[in-house]
Amino acid sequence: MDFIQSIVLGVVQGLTEFLPISSTAHLRIVPELLKWEDPGTEFSAVIQLGTLIAVLLYFRYDIYKLSLATIKSLINRKLFETNDSRIAWSIVAGTIPIVVIGIFFKEFIKNEARQLWVIGSSLIILAIFLYLAQIFSKNKRKINELNFWQIQLIGLTQALALIPGCSRSGSTIMGGFFVGLKRKDAARFSFLLGLPAILGSGLYELNELIESGISNETYSNLTLGIISAFISGYFTISFFLSFIQNHGTLLFVIYRILIGTIILIFFV
Repeated sequence: MDFIQSIVLGVVQGLTEFLPISSTAHLRIVPELLKWEDPGTEFSAVIQLGTLIAVLLYFRYDIYKLSLATIKSLINRKLFETNDSRIAWSIVAGTIPIVVIGIFFKEFIKNEARQLWVIGSSLIILAIFLYLAQIFSKNKRKINELNFWQIQLIGLTQALALIPGCSRSGSTIMGGFFVGLKRKDAARFSFLLGLPAILGSGLYELNELIESGISNETYSNLTLGIISAFISGYFTISFFLSFIQNHGTLLFVIYRILIGTIILIFFV
């Protein structure tokens, strides 16, 4: 990939990682429309590090509180001593499903699952469940009111993001609605829950690229992709938190169904 492709796809990654419309799907669709080669799961995972930095910066206060609570809980040997420590350790446990499933189905996710019919179908199916979850959600709970098992349920829905087209943001927000989180809290928790998974997958795929041998030019292009993903991702977070609180997810549901339908009709 050249530097222009890296920048364009980095922007696409940043815009779509936090919106419930699937960054993986768009990183597969955009190259198809522009007649570029599929960048592959490695490139997609590595430039996620840019969106990771955006989350770390935007939610630095929340992350500081959770990190401090985690350290104190270890010192006191009481992991669930406070709300913050309970949430922090629950996030760790809630990350296990996506890690285990991701490792077990690694080759399938990298190859067969990236077919356009899978992406188109996933966009539509998760859109329907996201809409139903929002309709039937009580939307009353705050993040600090979640118990351990409710967080694990959201963690299980996060594993759906391994299917291209499902969207990590969309699946975890759906999970948040299922356990009754308020709209903005569902989005915020989606970002926080995704931190370990994004970091782990990004570093894992970066290591695989390094071991396979990549040129200095590839390093430069990856860096450009990460930077552009960070910039577009940071501003997308702010926009989305405000938008979902006031308007919900209906617009994204409609968008997902339209894009999914177009893919299945014209690209499969």
